[in-house]
This record gives sequence, structure tokens and C-alpha cells, in this order.
Amino acid sequence: MLQEVLHWLAPRLGAVLVDGTLGGGGHARALAEQVGPRGLVIGIDRDPHAVQAAEQNLAGLPIVAVHGNFCDLPEILERLKTPAVDGVLLDLGVSSDQLADPQRGFSFGCDGPLDMRFDPLCGEPAYRLVNKLSAQRLADLIYRYGEERYSRQIAQAIIEQRRRKPIQTARELAELIRRVVPRTRGRQRIDPATRTFQALRIAVNDELRSLQIALKRIPQCLRPQGRFVVISFHSLEDRQVKQSFRSDHRLKVLTAGPITPSQEEIELNPRARSAKLRAAERV
Repeated sequence: MLQEVLHWLAPRLGAVLVDGTLGGGGHARALAEQVGPRGLVIGIDRDPHAVQAAEQNLAGLPIVAVHGNFCDLPEILERLKTPAVDGVLLDLGVSSDQLADPQRGFSFGCDGPLDMRFDPLCGEPAYRLVNKLSAQRLADLIYRYGEERYSRQIAQAIIEQRRRKPIQTARELAELIRRVVPRTRGRQRIDPATRTFQALRIAVNDELRSLQIALKRIPQCLRPQGRFVVISFHSLEDRQVKQSFRSDHRLKVLTAGPITPSQEEIELNPRARSAKLRAAERV
């Protein structure tokens, strides 16, 4: 949703912007071209590999890459001696580079470890959760974060599988889920493992808590009329963003409802089908 991001973030020459989810650097590059050499884009990512790649791939552009969590933006700006910024973008979820890395465990077909951590040095990998949680806790996690109606069946199948052999790879887990979840007409568009993988990723990275903290803290970092744009891919995330934007007296909501990608973009990038963009402005 690059064009939508540029429209709602409204970057201008000389502006200071934050890309809180740097990823492959596509948004950061486009924003840097808009702010020009006198502006600055601060790119933040929890994944040290993304930060390292950005430093190489975006060299020469007015971009500073920072390893960190977007919910810590006030502290990051203090370190950079930047009192306030003109706009912040959060593009939530997993990046294409992370999905493509077989050692990260984000993609269904990976034979590497079922890890799923944005920062490989922090927290517990997904395979540990899968192999130690009780059936009840697994089912609750999968239902809460994945809104998966077959969560109990999936959890029970995981318990039975790990009695024979611990689940270690993304491929093993995906194949197990496909044997449990029936393919119904409404589910033909997505892999049956999608919701469970999403739930595990959110739990492993504590994503909803980071978002909750960020929504409270980021408005204080914006200059008057500074823009705050969030792209979410999950109903729980979108609900948080909508409620926070509407209830925060520091913000004026700019989007009456969520902005969704065009059919053309969905055809080019099927992962964009669930994207929802919301924008607000600091008053």
C-alpha cells in the first residue's frame, strides 16, 4: 500500500519521519526520496538482520537504521537527539524477507527451526511453546491470537504428535494442522495453517502488547499536524488502532474507516488482502 502510505503520511521536503517497521526498506526508501537530503527517515526494526541489510541497501539515502522496538520510540528519539517528528508509519506483521528465510520458521514450508522471533536473540522460539504448553493453553493461544475455530483440535493433535516426537520445523507443524483442519469453501483462499502460525508469531513476539504501548506513546513524539499511519493485518490489531485513535485527545482521525488495498495490488501481492490502513494527525 505504498501509494496510500504516501498519501496519508503526506511527507514533505525536509521532514523527519519514522518507519517503525523497517523490514526490507521499501517504505523507508520511498519516504527518503520524498523528504530529500535535508530530511531524515529513522528506520526501526526488532530484527537485527533487517537493520544490517538496510544499512547496506539504503546507503546514501537520508536514513538512519536502528535496532529496537517501535514502542520505545521516545527513548530512540532521545538517543538521536530528535525532540519530535513529522510522521510515523507502522506496517505490522512479518516482512517478505523474514518469510523467505528458511531458518526463521515463519513460512509453512521451512525445514529450519520453528523459531518465529523477530529478534533471534530475545524471547522463546515458537517450537518451545509448541512442545511445552498444555493443550488448554495452546488452544487458548491459537484461538485468541489466530481466531481459529479449530483451535482445540489443533492443540490436541500437537499434544499427540509431540508424545511421539517433538515438533521442530514449520513444515512439520503446517502438515499436522492441514490434517486436522477441514478445507471448507470459505477457507479455500488461505492455507489451513495460516491462523495458527499467525497466533504463534504474535505470542512469541508479544506483538499486541508492543502495539498497545506504542499507540499510547507515539503521539507524544509527533509535532503538531504530524501524521500517524498504521497498517494492520489482523482484526485484533486493527481494533486496537481504531479504538486508540478515536479515544486519544491528542489525535484527530483522518480515515473514516480502514483503507484497504486495491484489487490490482491484491492480485500482485495476495498477502495484502487483509491489510487495513488507518491514519490520524496530532492536534
